[in-house]
Amino acid sequence: MTRIFSGVKPTGHLTLGNYLGAIRQWADVDQYRADALFCVVDLHALTVDHDPGRVQRLSRQAATLLLASGLDPERCTVFVQSHVEEHARLSYLLECVATDGEMRRMIQYKEKSAVERARGGSVRLSLLTYPVLMAADILAYGADEVPVGDDQTQHVELTRDLAVRFNQRYGHAFAVPRATRPEVAARVMDLQEPTSKMGKSHESGTGIVYLLDEPDVVRKKIMRAVTDSGDEVVYHREARPGVSNLLEILAACEGGNPNGLSGVYESYGALKKDTADAVVELLRPVRERHKELVADSAYVEEVLRAGAERARGMAKPTVDAAYRAIGLLPPAPAVPEPVPVNVAR
Repeated sequence: MTRIFSGVKPTGHLTLGNYLGAIRQWADVDQYRADALFCVVDLHALTVDHDPGRVQRLSRQAATLLLASGLDPERCTVFVQSHVEEHARLSYLLECVATDGEMRRMIQYKEKSAVERARGGSVRLSLLTYPVLMAADILAYGADEVPVGDDQTQHVELTRDLAVRFNQRYGHAFAVPRATRPEVAARVMDLQEPTSKMGKSHESGTGIVYLLDEPDVVRKKIMRAVTDSGDEVVYHREARPGVSNLLEILAACEGGNPNGLSGVYESYGALKKDTADAVVELLRPVRERHKELVADSAYVEEVLRAGAERARGMAKPTVDAAYRAIGLLPPAPAVPEPVPVNVAR
């Protein structure tokens, strides 16, 4: 059976972009067609300055929202990255295979390090090396497919390169995965800056629809979305990014194609109203189920405990084999305690 791995980073509240670009596909399709693992990759949240308490809160919220979105722990494995030590164990081995040049060519490192320096902050070494940790996340489980947005494709290509290089140097240890992308809304854009991705941590948040936004907040954000000069409602990503973003969101909510909506609307207002209605209805069951799960925190904790145990059982044999292949001495087996013998008197 095909195995897939993907995850979400708890650096901010999950957004409509996360849902349409990834999570809905996981819930509606991937968990039914494959042996699927979905992870809250909390170690990745440590690559920049962070509040420890906030990372914990966002990690719990992200896991709860994954379940609220329809991930079924009876069908897939839902867990938190730091609960499975094999991620960090394998990451170091892959750092010994990766090169400095490969890391510095990563687009996200260039962008995020530039932002950190502009703020006057220091750039953490983990920001440079986190693509290797991402590769470890994937390779530890022998994943065949990695569902990602366009901005993560470069990291999956790095993962493939590291797997091939390790296998050639030290013997076959890893499956070589491939990136997969949903056909519609693979990259939802910011409503106020439609040439930029709808990220989780934009300072104002006015262009971001969060999964837990109240319906009136969702409507307000969409009705205030930036459009384009002129009044023709047509789909053209380069020439009309604002309108095209709304058409993509509406098409994704309704399971259609943005090209099919091109020319249907006579005004921006009508398009925005229908898009707002569609998004509110799409997120309604997620918000309702999230509320139920928050009230049953013991269930969420048990799902994460069981998920981590299952994930550990999958990853440990692969990582142990990689340790042996690269030349590390395996630990001696534990000596069993002597069994006391009762002597009859």
